[in-house]
Amino acid sequence: VAKDLGLELSALRDSGAHVVTEGKRQYFSLHEKTGHLVTAERIDREQLCEVANECVLRCEMIVEGEM
Repeated sequence: VAKDLGLELSALRDSGAHVVTEGKRQYFSLHEKTGHLVTAERIDREQLCEVANECVLRCEMIVEGEM
């Protein structure tokens, strides 16, 4: 994520950035040491999307500090 935004990893960490998804479960997180977007838990497509042909899981990155 830091690389995609053109930021140093320390700037991403210092800004209090985190990833959120809709609902109670948080499926993604930012890896503290690398800044990579990673899955925070196992994602069960059948449970999440049931009978839908296309399964999309949206997330947002929230930045608390200045960038």
